[in-house]
Amino acid sequence: MVHVVSVTRNRKGIVRAILAGGIVLGVGAAITLAAWNSSDFATGTFTAGTFAIEGSTDGSQYSNHASTGAASLTFDVAATNLSPNVTTYAPYAVRLTAATTSNGTVTLQQGTITGNLTGLSYTIVETTSMTCDAAAVTAGTALVPASTALGTVLGTPTFPLTMGSPSGTAGSPQYLCVAVTAGSSLTQAQSATATWQFTATSS
Repeated sequence: MVHVVSVTRNRKGIVRAILAGGIVLGVGAAITLAAWNSSDFATGTFTAGTFAIEGSTDGSQYSNHASTGAASLTFDVAATNLSPNVTTYAPYAVRLTAATTSNGTVTLQQGTITGNLTGLSYTIVETTSMTCDAAAVTAGTALVPASTALGTVLGTPTFPLTMGSPSGTAGSPQYLCVAVTAGSSLTQAQSATATWQFTATSS
């Protein structure tokens, strides 16, 4: 009988030891779950810039001209009363708008002719001011060579434009001189309208 009691007490001791061990394991798990952590975050905001050109026939008033409202060039000789071997001149200026946020390159697109008028050729020259006459054409840099048939563009003539500095100001203009010459084959009493397109691409 005494031996049996002794065994029973040993089992209770083992059970207590296991329970005590379980308590210890429980405390250890709680310590692991309580480990500290820290986070760091970064964010970025993206906004598109603005890019546009505008033109002027007088060097002071600039605006964007759509195809349906193209700027009307003012020639020094009445373009409505041309005669053979006469050249008439008109200035034009192109610049980047004050809201533009990048530089650009302008490409002169193929011209168009409406109406029927033969015997006209032209040139477009880069100049340093709104002065547009024979001297300016001679001193300038040709975008379109002299004697090019009106309504055509040879190759893809381009010129650069720089955005304004400081930000929020219009860019410096590129001045152009358009010279149209009536040849000996000019047809009387006919009329036509030539349109040029200046397409700017941001860079």
